[in-house]
Amino acid sequence: MAKTHRGHGIRSEYNSGRGTCPVCNRTGVKVLYSREIGDKTINTCKRCNVALGRGKLQDAVANL
Repeated sequence: MAKTHRGHGIRSEYNSGRGTCPVCNRTGVKVLYSREIGDKTINTCKRCNVALGRGKLQDAVANL
């Protein structure tokens, strides 16, 4: 199976979608998931996106 198209959608993003997650402050992770916090929209990593969706990490988001 060819793997030439893996990551094709994020190659045009800055640094191929990698950066620092504003919630957990991990570096070098893909921050591709948009999440609305109050009136702001932030990009989070996969783990923080799931945790925020389940109602966790509310205290970490309050600081943003």
